[in-house]
Amino acid sequence: METVSAIGDLRRLLGDHRRAGRSVGLVPTMGYLHAGHMDLVRRARADNDIVVASIFVNPLQFGADEDLSRYPRDLARDQTMLRDGDVDILFAPGVSDMYPRPMETVVDVPALGAELEGAVRPGHFAGVATVVTKLFNLVQPDRAYFGEKDYQQVQIIRRMVADLAQPVDVVAVPTVRDADGLALSSRNVYLSSDERRAAAIIPKALAEAGRLLGSGLQSADALEQALVDVIRQEPLAVAEIVAVRDPETLARLDTVSRRPVLVLLFVRFGATRLLDNRVYQPASSLESRQP
Repeated sequence: METVSAIGDLRRLLGDHRRAGRSVGLVPTMGYLHAGHMDLVRRARADNDIVVASIFVNPLQFGADEDLSRYPRDLARDQTMLRDGDVDILFAPGVSDMYPRPMETVVDVPALGAELEGAVRPGHFAGVATVVTKLFNLVQPDRAYFGEKDYQQVQIIRRMVADLAQPVDVVAVPTVRDADGLALSSRNVYLSSDERRAAAIIPKALAEAGRLLGSGLQSADALEQALVDVIRQEPLAVAEIVAVRDPETLARLDTVSRRPVLVLLFVRFGATRLLDNRVYQPASSLESRQP
């Protein structure tokens, strides 16, 4: 595995592979890797001749009151994991490499990014779309891999790719979970032992959503309220977003019968926000697609 931070070095390496006609898969990350990231790497390795992973903690997607400075970083550990995962190129730029001058150009998909997590974190998804567009321009991958845990992000990137006619296949990979059902996240490291125990309320709420949908519940409002009530059973949990949406458009739903349903949760434990989701098919909770 070759590790580069300069854009010129990245282009030189990729140029050699492109001239040889090799396909390229990109796994964009912010580092502090876990088993979920490595699932993305394994999928990229299976699909492509060359795998590029990127590690960049992108300041554009952090708000003024968020955790940019304390976001966990361990490049040496990440390099070992990626090398063991048979990654060919690690692109690990600094801020001055990605943004050598103040960014005046912003990529935004406001129809999908201004609400849900975007309402809690204004500007977040514009920062994501901007850095992903730049990575796509630099790497020019055939395929790019993202985790379904970040469901809204995946839909935004898919729409961005479609609107801008970017020649990239966006591949969403199912969420990896701990034994109690909590989605793996780099931010889980922030949780105290009590908060980590309390975070099990998230998969419990998603399981309750499946039970209620399987029992024939039809009102989206009633489903949202039932999930709020479940989360309130845990004193350390604060439900910031409990949303029942159309899985493709993220539009609000009035009824939840005879259609796929996205249940999206954004729950805070102390200073740490965790998100999760599940898509349920209309027949029963047993047919849910578990991201």
